[in-house]
Amino acid sequence: MPLQNRVTPTGEIISTPHRGMFTGNRGIIHDPATKTLLRKRWSSPAWLTCTCEFRGRRREVMAQQSWTELFFLDEATALAAGHRPCFYCRRDDANCFRAAWEKGNRVQDVRMHDIDTVLHHERLDRGKKRLHALLVPLDQLPDGAMVQQGEASYLVTQGRALLWSPAGYIAAEQLPGAATLLTPPSTLRALHAGYQAVLHPSAQP
Repeated sequence: MPLQNRVTPTGEIISTPHRGMFTGNRGIIHDPATKTLLRKRWSSPAWLTCTCEFRGRRREVMAQQSWTELFFLDEATALAAGHRPCFYCRRDDANCFRAAWEKGNRVQDVRMHDIDTVLHHERLDRGKKRLHALLVPLDQLPDGAMVQQGEASYLVTQGRALLWSPAGYIAAEQLPGAATLLTPPSTLRALHAGYQAVLHPSAQP
């Protein structure tokens, strides 16, 4: 049975046999003896997105009393769920994200702790995923943004809406209407300012 460690765009953690392009964490939220999640879904406001392999090292998933390894289809999924690049294993990406976040949100000399504080407010509403009003048409969203319609999540890229699934994206027949924004607004502004999220190969035309 696959472990419950795959994150959806809504931030839910599910079990699926499909692998993701990125790992990451929200602190320690599992029991290493059973390799199952605790009731809490985060223990730190720093929700990170990491590389699956760093300097030749790989971790055994949920095997120790350390941060809980979570997995994402791609970076757009991680950003929608409220994560941001890790400064340890993805320093260049983290610096690019911070620069774009500063530009998009019109701030200077921001610390990652400050970004985490803003993101923590934007991603949660009384412990559940906070959805945001969509203030522009879907075709004006930057590549890498994600929206929700009903129970379905969509990636917006190159003017197209792609239906998210654990295995990859599926082309939608048309842009979904009456959608809400999944990607936190401050991250959306970073995407508008030039940050390029890494997308799953299935998102390519």
